[in-house]
Amino acid sequence: MTRDDTRALYVEQRVANEKKSALAAYALWFFLPMLGVHRMYLGRVGSGVIMLLMTGIGTLLAPILIGYIPLALVGLWWLIDALLIPGMIAQGMAETRWRLMQEG
Repeated sequence: MTRDDTRALYVEQRVANEKKSALAAYALWFFLPMLGVHRMYLGRVGSGVIMLLMTGIGTLLAPILIGYIPLALVGLWWLIDALLIPGMIAQGMAETRWRLMQEG
């Protein structure tokens, strides 16, 4: 086994170890809907916080009816995220692989 093969094997092992769990991401998505926790788990902290803030603002403003607009937007975003989670995981793996290849 050459040095390059050993390095590639090391990188792939680290990528596999650092991979986020799809089951955990979907559990967070399902059990904590519209709070953005699944996005934070997958490394998208900024958009997760925005989702959380929009849900909070919408909830606070719901009694005066205007709050239903941000809640509807976050609800739609939350549903679309169900389709985006596998891509987020794959992108996270690609970013980890690239970072590890740059180290060596």
